[in-house]
Amino acid sequence: MEYPVLSHHGGTRSVTGSCHQLQLDPSISLLVDCGLEQGAEAAPLGFGVEGIQALIITHVHLDHVGRIPALLAAGFRGPILCSEPSARLLPLVLEDAYKLSISSEPAHVARYLEFLRDLIVPLPFEQWHTLVERPGLTCRIRLQRAGHLLGSAYVECDVQHEQTSTRYVFSGDLGACGNPLLRPVQSPERADVLVLESTYGDRLHAPVSDRQQRLEAAIDRALADKGTILIPAFSLGRTQELLYELEDILHRKALLNKAGPAPDGDPLDWSQLPIILDSPLAQRITGVYRELHEYWNAEAKARLAEGRDPLGFSQLISVDTHARHQQVVNYLKSTGRPAIVIAGNGMCSGGRIVNYLKAMLEDPRHEVMFVGYQAKGTPGAVIQASEGAEGFVQIDLDGRMYGIQAKVMTLDGYSAHADQEGLITFATASVPAKVVLVHGEAKTKKMLRNMLEQAFARGGRVPPVLIPS
Repeated sequence: MEYPVLSHHGGTRSVTGSCHQLQLDPSISLLVDCGLEQGAEAAPLGFGVEGIQALIITHVHLDHVGRIPALLAAGFRGPILCSEPSARLLPLVLEDAYKLSISSEPAHVARYLEFLRDLIVPLPFEQWHTLVERPGLTCRIRLQRAGHLLGSAYVECDVQHEQTSTRYVFSGDLGACGNPLLRPVQSPERADVLVLESTYGDRLHAPVSDRQQRLEAAIDRALADKGTILIPAFSLGRTQELLYELEDILHRKALLNKAGPAPDGDPLDWSQLPIILDSPLAQRITGVYRELHEYWNAEAKARLAEGRDPLGFSQLISVDTHARHQQVVNYLKSTGRPAIVIAGNGMCSGGRIVNYLKAMLEDPRHEVMFVGYQAKGTPGAVIQASEGAEGFVQIDLDGRMYGIQAKVMTLDGYSAHADQEGLITFATASVPAKVVLVHGEAKTKKMLRNMLEQAFARGGRVPPVLIPS
């Protein structure tokens, strides 16, 4: 057998569960990501850990790190290599998952986190790190910004085997252009074998230019209706983007107010509008985002320099305890006080957003605003499908049917993933010897393969584009 050998333990049948193994010789390998498939319960790992020198994490979403507990249970004790922001975020994400799926006993959680932190090795971006150095075999890796969420990286892996040098590039999840907080992704200068995600390989995203105006218009509507806007959002990435944009709208409105009332006498008081973040995990993650502002892009840093706090502004109210959460739900249901609530989870299949939906879905004053993908079969997808539907639509929440009377809207332009154009730009910056498509639905990968082949053909050389089964 010729080495290195690339194999996959997830991320080949769907858009989740990414886990890729690079076997460097018969006894040594590397693992890139160890993610959970969406909807899957904790299960045995499904592959051996012998000889795995290191686990390299592209970013800390559970579909890339959710099987780490199983990896540790199987005996892995090597380093977990990731960017410096990911090293801060990973314990938060895995602590939350551990409490939900394994044990919330404080002593167990503390022991698990101590064990985990001892294995995490933060690496700076853009610097080579040698993992293996022995006669006839050298392997080094470098992390580059992927623009997907704070700390997200793609992995460059240089393998010198006997007289052959090969650079493997694992894309992880690539970010869409226009993320308000993060620096944009830079394409690799060289990739001999490119392992490329394909989540949105069959579509182009709506332009981000008007999303803030549409968000502002929806808030104007809520203020006029004396209703609450419910935004289901996952704790990591999307929530921080929303807070950043909401702060910008509030800041602009405050400047307008200082300049005097609008000519038509605007009756809507934005300065009293509470932005409620009802997710303990999102609050902790937002705190880390604020501390790691050195990793923000230039525009976001400039706002800090002006004395603004894009993720910690005065109208932001954080709800921590469950008792306080229930108080807020009851208050917003029974009063005519407009508000914006951001709560998890993003697909309405659990978490605190469900209590808000039970309290408010049947009242037309309120509005549910979707800013992220709703997987088929989730409550979020059912509610989203009622947008513009004729007739009476009901949804089952925890065994009771609720009629959807609240307004429903989808705000496009908030995807954290590169679209087809972004993926093609990333892949064709160099001409790999081989492209391997992962992390996407089957039809999406086939369409992206066709588009990649056409793009490479325009450059004069078409590498094989493979879709592993």
